[in-house]
Amino acid sequence: MTLIFGIETSCDETAAAVVEDGERMLSNVVASQIDLHAQYGGVFPEVASRAHIEAISHVARQALDDAGVTLDALDAIAVTRGPGLAGSLLVGVNFAKGLALGRDLPLVGVNHLEGHVYSLWLTGREAPVRFPVVCLIVSGGHSEIVLIEGHGQYTLLGSTIDDAAGEAFDKVARLLGLSYPGGPVIERVAREGDPQAYSFPRALHGEGYDFSFSGLKTAVLRAVQPPQEGRRLPKNEGMTPDQLAPGVNVADVAASFQAAVVDVLVEKTVGAAGEHGATEIWMAGGVSANTALRGAMSAASPLPVRYPPLKLCVDNAAMIASAGYFRFRAGYRDDLAMDVRPMWPLVSVAEVMARPVAP
Repeated sequence: MTLIFGIETSCDETAAAVVEDGERMLSNVVASQIDLHAQYGGVFPEVASRAHIEAISHVARQALDDAGVTLDALDAIAVTRGPGLAGSLLVGVNFAKGLALGRDLPLVGVNHLEGHVYSLWLTGREAPVRFPVVCLIVSGGHSEIVLIEGHGQYTLLGSTIDDAAGEAFDKVARLLGLSYPGGPVIERVAREGDPQAYSFPRALHGEGYDFSFSGLKTAVLRAVQPPQEGRRLPKNEGMTPDQLAPGVNVADVAASFQAAVVDVLVEKTVGAAGEHGATEIWMAGGVSANTALRGAMSAASPLPVRYPPLKLCVDNAAMIASAGYFRFRAGYRDDLAMDVRPMWPLVSVAEVMARPVAP
């Protein structure tokens, strides 16, 4: 039995968890900051890092208590090293270093995107995974299609060239005067709308596996903004219902926008899975909680489609502990000189281990 203590502070959730053998979740504590950032219409980095500092000790203690273990029972500390907000990452990494130093425990830096992949390992399944699989990692900061050929073996097939899908959801929600975070509220409002009411663009249709959602966001702006305004909205400014163009139905706009995002995500993911001989399609990250996306992917894919339960779609530390376990088992270790990597791409673990040790 191997117990990994996971720590996640890449953005606006302070999280800690204990996972056994990479698959059995003994605890998973998440302190959300949504209420703190709602007034800004997005995550305010300085506010996020300060909130992490205030919460992390309490969250870590709760995770240990919930799991019924002590620090002496742990085999390693896994922590998100990147990508993410630099100030937020530093809080988690420095806390993890303190635990590793104080208890003489191995330290394992984990890529946040890899963590989302390993949220699928915490769901339980009757049959073992048969590689390769294709995973759509889709969240507020990331929209990527990854080919996974084994534990820690990743090939990036496509990614966003501008806005991530979750980022587009947040920005469109703000344009429509809806609350933050945008994904859940747009999904809720869209249930009352017509997804064919607006013919929004599907960017990069049939052109490889990269994504682009910036043009879609602009198309929504043009659809709802009164013609006489003739201006771009300043950053973080949205509209109130009385400021929308005459005849605009917010539910129809939300449904049509969501349909455009879902169509592109599904088309490219199913295409990538077919081209690369995948046995399954996985989805992970915050946007994978979207029921329209789940339904459309399952309907379009000839392969099994798997995604985490809602509590594991959002950022959490159990996924970091699970990914950390498989890195730990492969012999991956970091030292106390490890620094955060805010722009850290997801590459195979063997490739990282083959490089000279660098902070």
